[in-house]
Amino acid sequence: MAKVILVFASMTGNTEEIAELVGKGVSDAGMELVVRELPAGEPKELEDYDGIILGSYTYGDGELADEFLDFFDEMNELNLSGKLGAVFGSGDRAYDQFCVAVDILSDKLVEQGAELPLEGLKIELAPEDEEVCIAFGRSFAEKVKSVHA
Repeated sequence: MAKVILVFASMTGNTEEIAELVGKGVSDAGMELVVRELPAGEPKELEDYDGIILGSYTYGDGELADEFLDFFDEMNELNLSGKLGAVFGSGDRAYDQFCVAVDILSDKLVEQGAELPLEGLKIELAPEDEEVCIAFGRSFAEKVKSVHA
């Protein structure tokens, strides 16, 4: 059975709420799911999964979450060829750079060889429509299942 790992960082709880909903979608689709809230988990662990979901809030003027910085740097050592990836995040449109962490993490997954079958999910602050997040997780799980059946 294909396995999915979800790694996220949350400061105010918004990204954690999104992670829970995305995870629900993955689980509802019948996938085995492991969740790590940073700083727990090691980047090398990503190589053990068929699907990788990363989630982060965008901090300040378009910066990756502090909790993600070391993890992000250590991802340079990974070979994620053959893996599917997805990225979600929370942000605030009051800043010029909205949810840039999603783009930063998406680019890193691609650089390391992963394929991204879905556009990154960008949520302003907290999710208003929970089903959007659940559907994102479910859709990703279905993509992983179709490739790794």
